[in-house]
Amino acid sequence: MSSTTGTDRTPGSLSAAISRLVVRLFAEYTGRGPTKARTTIRENVVVCVTQDNMTKAERRLSQEGEGELVVTVRRRFQSTMRDDLVGGIEVLTGRRVVSFLSDHDGETDHAAEVFVLDGPPQFDAPAGEPEAPPPG
Repeated sequence: MSSTTGTDRTPGSLSAAISRLVVRLFAEYTGRGPTKARTTIRENVVVCVTQDNMTKAERRLSQEGEGELVVTVRRRFQSTMRDDLVGGIEVLTGRRVVSFLSDHDGETDHAAEVFVLDGPPQFDAPAGEPEAPPPG
């Protein structure tokens, strides 16, 4: 069994850590997290796509023709979670988030959280502790 430290963290483990963060935060805010999450990192862009996000009540509302209401509420949750999501990404990547975009598709129950960083993730930054910026 191996442990992951800041010096041996790989891009794949960072992606998994980001997916876990997003799922955990959605579960804390809505009472139910998505059942699927996949994070992709390309240069300074982090995209986490989740699926099966809606609660039983939201699915029922959607079936009853209230899909737009569900999406509106989901967008409000995503906006409310912004600080926690951005803060978590900054800690995990060792970079500042310069832009955050978020949306939910009520028909397919997919959501996307997109983070634009001020540079590529610093994979060698200690987990949970961003590397100190250079003096300047």
